[in-house]
Amino acid sequence: MVYFLHAADIHLDSPLKGLGRYQQAPAEQIRQATRQALVNLVDVALERQVQFVLLAGDLYDGDWQDFNTGLFFVRQMARLREANIPVVLIRGNHDAASRITRQLPLPENVEVLSDQRPNTARHPVLEQLGVAVHGQSFARERVEENLVLNYPDPVPGHINIGLLHTGLEGYDQHAHYAPCTVEQLRNKGYDYWALGHIHARQVIQQERPAIVFPGNTQGRHIREPGARGCYLVQLDHGGRCELEFVPLDSFRWEVCELDVTGIEDTEELLHQFDSHVDHLRQQHPEFPLAIRVVLQGQTPLHAKLVADQEHWRAQFQAILVQQGEDLWLEKFQVATGQPQREIEPTDGTVVEAVMQSLQELRDDPQELERLAEQLRPLESKLPSGRGLHPAKLQYLQARLREAQQLLLAQLNREEGE
Repeated sequence: MVYFLHAADIHLDSPLKGLGRYQQAPAEQIRQATRQALVNLVDVALERQVQFVLLAGDLYDGDWQDFNTGLFFVRQMARLREANIPVVLIRGNHDAASRITRQLPLPENVEVLSDQRPNTARHPVLEQLGVAVHGQSFARERVEENLVLNYPDPVPGHINIGLLHTGLEGYDQHAHYAPCTVEQLRNKGYDYWALGHIHARQVIQQERPAIVFPGNTQGRHIREPGARGCYLVQLDHGGRCELEFVPLDSFRWEVCELDVTGIEDTEELLHQFDSHVDHLRQQHPEFPLAIRVVLQGQTPLHAKLVADQEHWRAQFQAILVQQGEDLWLEKFQVATGQPQREIEPTDGTVVEAVMQSLQELRDDPQELERLAEQLRPLESKLPSGRGLHPAKLQYLQARLREAQQLLLAQLNREEGE
């Protein structure tokens, strides 16, 4: 039986994105989050007395701005060296050999597997344990060939572990780096596949061979919500595997999708949000949270919500402030709609005529394209990072739909007065 730690995608010193415009955001804590995750990783390895550590790529997020990033990693690995814990790592697409131009000597307990061909780590501790760790680093950012096909055969009498940074087919919706299939991993004859690259943790299978993505160690933006960390693994010579997920992060992201269907009272709306935040607090006790609020559903409040989003953003931010100093509003989105009301064709109202014109424009790609072309010079003059793209058809269709909703909301409000 061996006991080890499997982590990946540390992205050391990668900035957390999405809170820069908020003065209350804990800038220093955010800046240090990926470093703290590495410190926590080493703490867990020492406290749980693991026998070795595997890092499956993307230790860094590209070339360092200065040597402090590399020096920080060296200091943490030296802590493991003092406990005689070897570390085997490979480079992935973000820290490929071609991207990391600066180099520092690493402690002797750290072995970086070659980027020239698949090879096997031979640290004395691994030899004593009867463990063979096979793997290959990325030589360049885009490795599109299947590396697994050339991985060494299993070493007889050893526990065999494959260390691989991969866009596993069927599990990676983005770039397919070092692509391979689950069947190819199974057929290799190894006991465990320590994978990296996909940031959402996934246990593809736990029976021999276990195939595991631990996810990244620290969520860096709203598309990486929830707890992030590593796996502690117990593995015996028969291939039996026990996994324990251990969080390593120090700052978390969550999306609050609030269904406001039928809500007519603003007090009820804010109360529902307050209750939802309280639930998130219970899910992530003592963790700073950045929360994206998305309002959904059909509500008579739709016109108010759309017409004055800055006002409502402040209302929701105020609730977070009351709940705690470590909660921040990452983004506020109104995706609601007005309860449907039929407009009779014989109404002959100006609103109806405008609604029909807007709908015809939405449904006519050629007219939309002409409108986009007219707005193209305007797009270059708009501030970047605001999500304003008047020359894109999808953007125009969304804005036209919002205009229809506002007109319908105004018509309903006038009839109710």
